[in-house]
Parts: sequence; structure tokens; C-alpha cells
Amino acid sequence: MLASAIKDKLRNNKPSIGSWMSMAHPSIAEILAMAGYEWIVIETEHTAIDVSEVLRLIIAIEQRGSIPLVRLAWVDPIQAKAVLDSGAAGVIVPMVNTKAEAELAVAMTKYPPMGSRGIGLARAQGYGVDFDKYVSRANEDLLLIVQIEHIDAVNNIEEILSVPGIDGTFIGPYDLSMSLGLPGQLSHPEVVAAKEKVLKATLKKGLAAGIHFVQPLTAVDDCLKAIGEGYRFIAVGTDILFLGDNCRKMHTDIQRSILGNGF
Repeated sequence: MLASAIKDKLRNNKPSIGSWMSMAHPSIAEILAMAGYEWIVIETEHTAIDVSEVLRLIIAIEQRGSIPLVRLAWVDPIQAKAVLDSGAAGVIVPMVNTKAEAELAVAMTKYPPMGSRGIGLARAQGYGVDFDKYVSRANEDLLLIVQIEHIDAVNNIEEILSVPGIDGTFIGPYDLSMSLGLPGQLSHPEVVAAKEKVLKATLKKGLAAGIHFVQPLTAVDDCLKAIGEGYRFIAVGTDILFLGDNCRKMHTDIQRSILGNGF
């Protein structure tokens, strides 16, 4: 399964809403997919999820009708090849700070002559049965999002976006704030200005602007605001906070109810 459905939406300036998972259990993948999110990102940058677990999560996501994407751990051709051959419909590549890194991101995810991705027989190619069909469509239908999360990337944004094969950008606000010496200060004018520079450059190039709203409790308002600003590739929540926030809220509500009723 490739990401043509996502890309069609983005080309038509329609929002595409997905979610995020960091816990490597197929049931969690199924729950998120069954909730109706168009795509689910499997997080491998800040987790211990390995490529064998990615394969199982991709299968679970697909079986419940969503599109599996993977955030890679780095600009890593070996990991990219493994997750794409497992059936990932696209990848988010973190810490793309230069044109050379953007070129590597394209090369490692695209087949020749556009890139240098190795050709094999694996799950993505139907174990050989769908080889011709997959290879003929992969370069066009695969979703490649580069993550802009360092001031160096902001300063190099025009050069980064000049590389053919990139479908969009994805802001990493916390790392971006850290690179500016303003850790966690997401509303600081310098952080806001850097985000706006990336957004404007992305839209000017006709590419999709992406962002992740981690906190589920404010996601609705955050999404509407972002769509008004021009973002179209939007992730909301994450399995950890979906579980944690609801657990904490229920516990707090029960304790308040018990006290309020004199128990």
C-alpha cells in the first residue's frame, strides 16, 4: 500500500489527518486505525521499535483500513530500505538540515534513476507477485516528508526544498526551540518566526506543510488554527497520551466525585 490517497488529498489542498504510535503492539495500531485516522505514523526515532516490529505494525494498520507511515530514526538508507520493503507507504525523515541530506533522503527512498533504493522481493512487492506493479508506481506514490527541526534547516530551507522528490515538510517544534537556545518555548517570537519561514517556503514551493499536535485535549482547536495557516499534513495525539491523559482524567474525576459525595 502506497500513499497515493494521501498525496491526492494534499495536491487538492485538502487536510489529511493522521495519528502517531510509540508503543509496539499490533492492538494499539488497530485501535488507532479503527478510530478513523487516515494514516498512522510508527515512531522509531524516539522509541525502541525495531524493523521486525515495524513489519507487524504495518500489517495491523493496513488490515484496519489506515495507511502506515514510519518516522525513521535518522537519514538512514538501511532502515529506510527495510521499512519500505516491509510495506510502509511513506516515511518522515528527521533532522534534514542541508541540501545534501535532502538529496540522500530522496536517493534512499526512490528507485533508479531518481534514486538509489535497492530493488528486492519482499512484502511491499507482494513477495514478487506484485513486483512490476509496485516498482512502476513506487517513486510516484511513496510519501516523502522531510522534518525541519533545527535552525540550520530553517536557514537552508530554500536549498532543501529545491531537491526533487520531496512531498512536504514537517515541523519539529521542540528540537527547533532547542536549537535556538529556547528549549520548550514554542511561543517565543524566534521560534514562531522560524516556523513561519518554513511554512511560507513550503507553500511557495507547492508542497505540503506538516505539523504534529501532541496534546489530544487541545487538538481540535490546534488543527483548525493550523489549517487556516496553511498546514495540510497534520498528526494529532499519540498512543502514549491517549492512554495517559484519559487514565489520569478518569482517576481525577472519580476522586473528585467521591469527595463531593462525602465518601
